Amino acid sequence: MDDSGIDIVLVGDSAAMVVHGHSTTLPITLEEMISHAKAVKRGTQRAMIVGDLPFGSYEESDKLAIASAVRYVKEGGVDAVKLEGATEDRLRAIDAIVSAGVPVMGHIGLTPQSVNVLGGFKSQGKTASCALKLVESAVKLEEFGCFAIVVECVPELVAQAITDSVSIPTIGIGAGICTSGQVLVYHDLLGLTQHPHHASVTPKFCKRYAELGEKITSALDAFKFDVEHKHFPSKQFVPYGMSEVEAKRFVEQLAQRGLRC
Repeated sequence: MDDSGIDIVLVGDSAAMVVHGHSTTLPITLEEMISHAKAVKRGTQRAMIVGDLPFGSYEESDKLAIASAVRYVKEGGVDAVKLEGATEDRLRAIDAIVSAGVPVMGHIGLTPQSVNVLGGFKSQGKTASCALKLVESAVKLEEFGCFAIVVECVPELVAQAITDSVSIPTIGIGAGICTSGQVLVYHDLLGLTQHPHHASVTPKFCKRYAELGEKITSALDAFKFDVEHKHFPSKQFVPYGMSEVEAKRFVEQLAQRGLRC
């Protein structure tokens, strides 16, 4: 697989929504994320692979956080992990994971794993005080060892302030153009959102660079039509045959058994 010059591939827990059909990221397990990461690893040539630590895989203790991160690297093949938030317990977990030898990417702004606390998928940093807290959180994430920070669903001014306040890269998603880089969910970027569920969970900030969902639907419709009207498979797509001698012998043997072809 060609990485298309992409620097980082994020194996996101958004797979819970765009692959597994859930309405939030919360249900996906570490085992499922490792399985996704293995597939990504096999198809990636040069990009850095970062795996989302899913909800429930790091909150309980630093020991659990380390165990989950190390397992992710050893079994999933990721180069680094990402976890959400900058509370004191999150900072301790980040410090512990980094000390164990696993790079950590931070994530502030809208943190989807906190959707129930936030009261939904809502943008963050819309007041001066909240925006300042996000800047302070970014500074702390860098201090505790994060090599980069995802900044999600905040005003562009806030994203710029965060980027200017840290020396590590910031990666925006729904945060304007002032971050060091950008990330989008694969399915959103490619327009694989034709199913009503996908359409209902696609964020407003997503730009579609293709409409593959429409092409897939059209292809399935065409396949169904061809099958129903006996257009497929045509002779072109029936490559396996028998010699005339074997075909004659087969028909004779069927007839001996009271069968026919």
